[in-house]
Amino acid sequence: MARWNLVSWNVNGLRAAHRKGFLDWFGAAKPDVLAVQETKAEPDQLDDAVKAVPGYRAEFCWGEKKGYSGVGTWAKKAPAQVERGMGVPEYDREGRVLVHRWPEFTLYNVYFPNGKSREERLKFKMRFYADFQKMLAKRRKKGETRQVVCGDVNTAHRAIDLARPKENAGISGFLPEERAWIDAFLADGFTDTFRAFEAGPDHYSYWDQQSRARERNVGWRIDYFFVSDALKGNLKGAAIHPEVMGSDHCPVSVQLEL
Repeated sequence: MARWNLVSWNVNGLRAAHRKGFLDWFGAAKPDVLAVQETKAEPDQLDDAVKAVPGYRAEFCWGEKKGYSGVGTWAKKAPAQVERGMGVPEYDREGRVLVHRWPEFTLYNVYFPNGKSREERLKFKMRFYADFQKMLAKRRKKGETRQVVCGDVNTAHRAIDLARPKENAGISGFLPEERAWIDAFLADGFTDTFRAFEAGPDHYSYWDQQSRARERNVGWRIDYFFVSDALKGNLKGAAIHPEVMGSDHCPVSVQLEL
């Protein structure tokens, strides 16, 4: 069996992260797989050093709108298959899903929608949640039982997952229907890996930059690794890495023995 170290990070612009030392961090961390969200770039807009990190194969999925959304995944072991999108144009034009399949498991790198801007986007977010969950359930029935989902989910699950739950009770990112979807997703056969190891408060992965919230640790835990039931026994560790700078989010990680 081999230990897989998987890392996920919303970089809030891959080109900006590159200028802030992304590759130095990457070279020191050396994950087996790195999944990033909100790349805000097409591959031809990225520096060759970012696309061709020694020892890794990189794949990207991007949207039609310039400088918006997008995901990318670097892997030491070449996947057997790479899939972009969900097969739904409404979602896929925003470049939110990148799938890597290995014999050991399937990884879904996902930048889930943000519902804060207007009611229309909240409805879009909830449709995306529901359709993504249905897609994974169908694939499990067809034999894809070992599923890993990572990314910026854009919702804090419980009151413990954000510093100020009362003040944000009516804000997208902590609405009852958004939180209920995470309940349903977990009930459908997934584990929130971080909470499998840490039950305490004050662990966040996102902080508002304008209010200097990170200095005060007034944050939200909205970045996750979920594993399907078939992988629960392979889960060996999970962590959040608030010491890593360069974005308004920090990386999260999981270790699997496969």
